[in-house]
Amino acid sequence: EQEFSKKIDLKVWKRLLGFSKPYRTLMIWLVVQMIFIGTFDAIVPLFSKYAVDNIVLANKPERLILLSVASVVLISVQALNVRFMVLRAGKIESWLPYDIRQSAFEHLQRLSLSYYDVTPVGWIMARLTSDCRRLGQTMSWNLVDLFWSGFMMIITAVFMLVLDWRLALMVLVTIPLLVWISIIFQQKILHNYRQVRKYNSHITAGFNEGITGARTIKTLAAEQEMSDGFGKTTGQMRDFSVKAATTAALYTPMVLMLGSIATGLVLWSGGIRMNQVGSTAITYGTLAAFVSYAVQFFEPVRQFARVFTELNYAQASAERIFALTDTVPAISDSKQAIDIYGRVEGEEGKVEWPPFAGNIEFEKVSFGYENGECVLEGFDLKIKAGETIALVGETGSGKTTIANLACRFYEPDQGRILVDGVDYRDLPVMWLYSKLGYVLQEPHLFSGTIRENITYGRTYVSDDELQSAARTAGAHDFIMRMDKGYDSEAGERGNRLSAGQKQLISFARAILSDPVLFVLDEATSSVDTQTEHQIQQALSRVLA
Repeated sequence: EQEFSKKIDLKVWKRLLGFSKPYRTLMIWLVVQMIFIGTFDAIVPLFSKYAVDNIVLANKPERLILLSVASVVLISVQALNVRFMVLRAGKIESWLPYDIRQSAFEHLQRLSLSYYDVTPVGWIMARLTSDCRRLGQTMSWNLVDLFWSGFMMIITAVFMLVLDWRLALMVLVTIPLLVWISIIFQQKILHNYRQVRKYNSHITAGFNEGITGARTIKTLAAEQEMSDGFGKTTGQMRDFSVKAATTAALYTPMVLMLGSIATGLVLWSGGIRMNQVGSTAITYGTLAAFVSYAVQFFEPVRQFARVFTELNYAQASAERIFALTDTVPAISDSKQAIDIYGRVEGEEGKVEWPPFAGNIEFEKVSFGYENGECVLEGFDLKIKAGETIALVGETGSGKTTIANLACRFYEPDQGRILVDGVDYRDLPVMWLYSKLGYVLQEPHLFSGTIRENITYGRTYVSDDELQSAARTAGAHDFIMRMDKGYDSEAGERGNRLSAGQKQLISFARAILSDPVLFVLDEATSSVDTQTEHQIQQALSRVLA
């Protein structure tokens, strides 16, 4: 879990605004609408001043009709403006998190297996769900409130200065104190919200482990232990949430207190000046308008304080999302590979990918997993095209590691691995992956039909090709016995199928890719003898 200690970071917000470029027009319209809404709200006290001085005290009720008509017109225009503002802000709230999630998910697909070795699923899920949702809310509704608050304060201050600069200064004199209080509270609020987002990831990870490991938890009678651990994590998030809420709750009353002090000063000074004569005297309507302005001025300030708190919360979410998207893939195409072969197969103007004969050679390869001990040291191995190699050894001796290195899921720390005589780090990553068939001990099936699982990652697969791969793997017969054949649902992670059936479908999927390099990682260790025999027969047909 990466820790962040900076205050408000403008670089984070600049990057976040980069995601809003497609919605620049919507956001400009929102800003314009906020200017109009703030202006209307600032005009309302002037209506009160006019009504008191020119209708009530002047005893001219006939002027009330004109004032009423003007008020109705302005309120109607304001209502339409608010309606369109809500529509635009709602679109941004929905579309922006979509774009961020899409970008983050695409980046996740490019990351190497080593990233997933050290990163919990819950950590990733929290960023793609609650953190993205928080940013959508901030860039829509909080943006609306921020601009409304800012323009409302500016316009109100201008109107007060025009009406009476002496009374206006009594209201505005509290601003330096407000800024000082905001600076003090900002750091505390941001720290607490960062901790809240951190433990939210831990809670999501706990949910994931508790659900996916439910069978193991029950067989070990470890429900109470799991519950206690989860309760400790939620308790930590609760404590920081309470601290964050308490800090924010202290901040808002201080803003309101300053507003009350300003209102009191206006009433005190204005009340004295109403009884004076000359240039310093004010009318009853002016005092009424100023009382409204004093109260009204601190309403956007209070909203600004709330938005300020939300911005701290959103920055904590943005930092966590960017920590994910800034992760550099451990395995990527070298500059040499990009210059020669391009980034995409068949890219116009680039040389086509080379053929793959299938010769693989390990030269003094040393490798260790991140934060782990060395698994291989000075390892040599030659595999000729067409050979079948079996790796046998103790648990943890490095069999799977050798297979993963050969497939370039990881790269050696020292030494090199040659494919057809060329260091595979000088070749495109997808070139090797496209020639690969890999069957795991516990194959992963996706939610969807059996057809979709076998053809996963392939386009335009005919029924003949699909059934040929399934027959070669020995899966066709049991698939046809299912209720909808190839269109039967496999269930989440293939839970509607037996272990052997999942394994055969995994074989069919690998066979359909017509691999040059075919890797089996204890692919028959979890199936019965009959299924293992089927797999061995299928393997013989594939190798032929």
